[in-house]
Amino acid sequence: MIGTGLGGLITLFLGNPTKRFMAVLLGFTSGIMISVVCFDLLPEAFGMGGVFLSLVGIVLGVGMILTVEQFIPERISQKYSEDFDFVRSGILLGIGIAIHNFPEGLAVGSGFAASDYLGLGLAIVIGLHDMPEGIAMAAPLKIGGISRLKILLYTVLAGIPMGLGAFVGEMLGEISHTFICLCLSFAGGAMLYITCGELIPKTHNIYKGRISTIGMIIGIICGIIISTSL
Repeated sequence: MIGTGLGGLITLFLGNPTKRFMAVLLGFTSGIMISVVCFDLLPEAFGMGGVFLSLVGIVLGVGMILTVEQFIPERISQKYSEDFDFVRSGILLGIGIAIHNFPEGLAVGSGFAASDYLGLGLAIVIGLHDMPEGIAMAAPLKIGGISRLKILLYTVLAGIPMGLGAFVGEMLGEISHTFICLCLSFAGGAMLYITCGELIPKTHNIYKGRISTIGMIIGIICGIIISTSL
């Protein structure tokens, strides 16, 4: 919960950047999300429940986002009509991150059930890991004109499922690998669709040029480092 909130807070200190910078930022966050999904969530899901079960989760995750995006409140569209697509992307990404945070919370709770030292270590690592996700969620909301206070609130809310997952994990102890696999792959499918179908096209709409692609590549590299070192 703290990790996504801190990520959102970092984005709020960017002031009023140019379109070129925002294209780089969106490209960077898109790259991070691709790395998180491809080098963290999905490999973990494959190891927990196998490829077939993970593919089922991915398809369900994509289907869920396709359904949810049809029900984004109309009043939001009217209030932020010019940049509504960015607001929608931020909201959808927040949903995907929230889903992803629940199984992470289960891991933390299970760690605390084993020992306080293990649980605290997992909480710190996952908190650091979630900061880039908070940035990825906050960036399109900022472009869409959402107020700073609301952005901070939304990023914190996206982290709440981690706390719920930690509580459940500590109460139950060891969690079914099949359940965790479905949660991770479901979140991975949702986040992959949002990144490829929402964020990446918008980076090129903001600013025409190679700079957004360069930002994306840098984001992928940073995401790989984060996913493999934490």
